[in-house]
Amino acid sequence: MRTLIILAAALAASPAMAASGPFFSLHNTNFVVLIAFVVFLGILVYFKVPGLLGGMLDKRAVEIKGELEEARQLREEAQSLLASYERKQKEVQAQADSIVAGAKAEAEAAAVQAKDDLKKSIARRLQAAEEQIASAEAAAVREVRDTAIAAAVGAARDILAKQMTAEKSGAMIDRSIEEVKAKLH
Repeated sequence: MRTLIILAAALAASPAMAASGPFFSLHNTNFVVLIAFVVFLGILVYFKVPGLLGGMLDKRAVEIKGELEEARQLREEAQSLLASYERKQKEVQAQADSIVAGAKAEAEAAAVQAKDDLKKSIARRLQAAEEQIASAEAAAVREVRDTAIAAAVGAARDILAKQMTAEKSGAMIDRSIEEVKAKLH
């Protein structure tokens, strides 16, 4: 049957039969083309080509919808990841800023503490130096006094030794004993 239809279509569409004349004649080219077209459409319908094409198009439409849905989901995931990373970046930046601010505050506090410690150290050293100076001064005064006393005692001894006789020494001893008795009683 197929070969018969193909043979008829081939004979009907041959240029030898194409001629002008009445429309419903096989000698009219337009009528032959119309018949060939209708036969072609009939063959397509007979073999269910429109249904196959529709099924293929529907299948492709379903695939495209699936791909679009998957792309939408991927886009949403990417946007959520981007938002998450932006939040994390802001948090990290805030932490870095707070760390820098804390470090600056600690450095300033350490500088102030170092200045205070230096002032206290200088004050302690000045106080120690003043105490050493006062101690050295007192030692020098004591040494001078001791030297003066030793010199005075030596001079008094020499003078008393020159002026002292046995009588004067006995009288002086008696007087000293009387003085001690008076002071003790």
